[in-house]
Amino acid sequence: MTRSASRSFLAQAGASLENGRPPSASGTNSHALSYRGKAMKKRKKDPIREDRIDNQAIVDAYGPEERALGWYYYLESQLRFPFEARCIVAKVVSPLSKGETVQVLRMAPEEACSADTLVLIRWQGRRLAVPLSQLAALHVDQSTADAIGDWHYWIAQGYRF
Repeated sequence: MTRSASRSFLAQAGASLENGRPPSASGTNSHALSYRGKAMKKRKKDPIREDRIDNQAIVDAYGPEERALGWYYYLESQLRFPFEARCIVAKVVSPLSKGETVQVLRMAPEEACSADTLVLIRWQGRRLAVPLSQLAALHVDQSTADAIGDWHYWIAQGYRF
């Protein structure tokens, strides 16, 4: 990659659009970056989910801090704790292995959720915070399922705070 192409890519990657939606080179925004930097296929746009996110989670949020707070309070109001969840992907910031089952106790403290949405779990006799994006809820009510699905969708689309 040439220096100017690299600068162009970095400028585009760092550009921020309203509601944390990143720009795309092709205009279709067909891929998102995973936490390891590998491209992963994005889900097809879901207008119902997009509307719920825009009008409930990030309504009137005009910057990263406001989007983080919007998501925090949306999830806090929609998730019914405690619930059981399964780890669906290992992450470097979490001790969980794919397939492990844990009890989710509540949202992590607000100040811990400025860069990612974290939940407190009980794991090996301790309480610790892990990313909600690595968990799939088991046997939960519709509100909890929808809210977690909204967060997973947001991440899969490549949206960020």
